[in-house]
Amino acid sequence: MIRLLFIFLLWPCALQAQEAVALYGPDRDAASTYMVIEGSTDVTPFTPLLEAFAAQNPQFAIRYEQWSTNDIYTRAVAACREGRRSADLVISSSIDQQVKLANDGCARRYRSAVTDTLPEWAVWRNEVFGLTREPAVIVYNRDKVPKPDVPHSRFDLFRLLREPGNRYTGRVATYDIERSGLGYLFAFADAQQATTFGRLIETFGRNHAVATCCSAEIIDRVASGEFLIAYNLLGSYALLRAAEDNRIGVVAPTDYTLLLSRAALIPKSSGNFDGARRFIDFALAPAGRAALTEGHLIIEFSGEDGSNSLNLPASSLRPIKFSPVLLVGLDAQKKSLFLELWRSSVSQIRSP
Repeated sequence: MIRLLFIFLLWPCALQAQEAVALYGPDRDAASTYMVIEGSTDVTPFTPLLEAFAAQNPQFAIRYEQWSTNDIYTRAVAACREGRRSADLVISSSIDQQVKLANDGCARRYRSAVTDTLPEWAVWRNEVFGLTREPAVIVYNRDKVPKPDVPHSRFDLFRLLREPGNRYTGRVATYDIERSGLGYLFAFADAQQATTFGRLIETFGRNHAVATCCSAEIIDRVASGEFLIAYNLLGSYALLRAAEDNRIGVVAPTDYTLLLSRAALIPKSSGNFDGARRFIDFALAPAGRAALTEGHLIIEFSGEDGSNSLNLPASSLRPIKFSPVLLVGLDAQKKSLFLELWRSSVSQIRSP
């Protein structure tokens, strides 16, 4: 198997720029089938799954393109509207955008014995399929945040930040929900889950929290000590980094922890339906689950593997369900009102 990896720089002003491209399997000319997958997952954690699939399906030459969630959605909408082929399979952490694509008639249905094993909350209309299991976590700098200060819940975070001029002012980060589709999804899910959301964003605003993008950048800046705490980051990326860097601490909030499953969708215009459905089945089968666990994209909540698990009772988990409720947050008027609330309440959050 030949694997080539090309990384492209993402210019600050670039629109719809690929973040990375990776090729798996034989050269395209030597393969009997060519498949394009567009995904928001970073290449490194997704590589074990892509390599395992390519090894088991040597007839496929696979091109994996990494894009931002918003770019994936915009490209899929345009391809659907114009009736042209783009990706053969789309996998995004912004499951609300994936559900909307399916709702707008841009997805192909597929059902198998393997997809039938998915929990009800992680599949919708046999068009959107949840592949991973990833919590939204709090990340902190273990060298600079004393143990008594480590927030194990949102209430702990409020108490830590309530004093004006505290040492964490300007050093707490979260996603910029206007730039990040995943950040918007998490923020909207927070607003649906608890009455603490208003207090949360008001606390962030008062403490000059930093809204920025993306997971890797935020975690880098926590490791360096520029940020001390980061809220609502994907646990998959955080635990992968924590396994390599002892400066990074990871906490799953005990009041509730959002649980995300990255959503796979076969576009209506997919030119390789067979490859796309094989990939979904493989990702949901034991070999695929093992590869996703290796890439820290399936997180356990108890067990001996401390690098890939979090100590959290099942009662604290709040899966983000694949359902029409997600469409509410994407309604143009409601989204505008939600972003207006965000801006007014966190007016002091800055996006570098």
